[in-house]
Amino acid sequence: MTVMAYDPWAPEFVANPYPAFERLREESPVFYHEPTRQWVISRYADVDALLRDRRLGRTYLHIASHEEFGQEPEADFLKPFWDLIRAGMLDMEPPTHTRLRRLVSKAFTSRMVEDLRPTIRRLAGELVAALADKGGGDLLAEVAEPLPVNVIAEMLGVPVEDRHLLRPWSADICGMYELNPPEDVQHTAVRAAAEFSDYLRDLIRNRRTEPRDDLISALAHVVDDGDRLTEDELIGTCVLLLNAGHEATVNSTGNGWWSLFRNPGELDRLRADPSLVPTAVEELLRYDTSSPMFERWVLEDITIGGVDIPRGSEVALQFASANRDPEVFADPDRLDLSRTPNPHITFGLGIHYCLGAPLGRIELAESYGALLRRVPDLRLSAEPKWKPGFVLRGLQALYVES
Repeated sequence: MTVMAYDPWAPEFVANPYPAFERLREESPVFYHEPTRQWVISRYADVDALLRDRRLGRTYLHIASHEEFGQEPEADFLKPFWDLIRAGMLDMEPPTHTRLRRLVSKAFTSRMVEDLRPTIRRLAGELVAALADKGGGDLLAEVAEPLPVNVIAEMLGVPVEDRHLLRPWSADICGMYELNPPEDVQHTAVRAAAEFSDYLRDLIRNRRTEPRDDLISALAHVVDDGDRLTEDELIGTCVLLLNAGHEATVNSTGNGWWSLFRNPGELDRLRADPSLVPTAVEELLRYDTSSPMFERWVLEDITIGGVDIPRGSEVALQFASANRDPEVFADPDRLDLSRTPNPHITFGLGIHYCLGAPLGRIELAESYGALLRRVPDLRLSAEPKWKPGFVLRGLQALYVES
């Protein structure tokens, strides 16, 4: 059958993909989408299994060239972008991925993340206070965006005077992750990748000779059995931490508050009982995920739901659909801030499970908490509009008042 409901470029789909996902799960849980040249996978059980299946990978370049894998070679002008991205662990497969994740994990520890909580709480409180003092404004621009970028900059050790550079670089690089990005977006991403790489290279070389109490210094000096990160790997890791930690957290904050405003009973419940914040964070991540789709390459022939998918194919794993699957979540279209258990897959699964998930959870919990304390009567002042992208799904702005 032709599934017309799935259209990741349509504004109405981006705004509310869930009716289409319900239909896909019921009628065509595995189908080939010609416009994106991807196999679309929508059921939780299939997405869960494929995220753990080593016959799929984020890349295929560890086993074949583009031509050998039946893919067009990349344009020469994209080389600075892909050199940067492929130096980070997100676009690696074992054994290189295993080695890099082990080294990064020795520096980016759970204790380091938890030690950031007072800083995150302070920053969230200051941003929310400024918003409250003005009587409102754009929650995204004034709280959601500056919080994670300042936290990551503080963690990495980026000087205060340079932090304004990070958000534009991140946004421009992440433009390449959308489906079939136009050429002007590709050129913008290449420029940002080159500028960010040059900046980090200088900063890393400084930290190698004059280390400080920051993550760049720790990563630059981490050693495991004589092994250490190369300069390119360190640059790729820093860029990944910014892009993954920043874009997702900003959109999760906006999507989460928009979900609360559309479910006033649950918002009132949260206001009355702030101890719900930890489970509320998990439910809001499930209910309207900011990263609704992740892609994988098929490295060996596979069969999913009775459908044969050949080597060389690309699958589009629909996290947002899986997170609303009634086979796993009771009454999945209902927002329930006390939902437990809540096995959402917003942070992924398997070897590529998000390394920054603990940090993202703390940032969301602290920003929600600060807003609930300082602006308990926060309300929407204008209907928001969605950005056009689906892979990184979020609002253009979220105007609020108190």
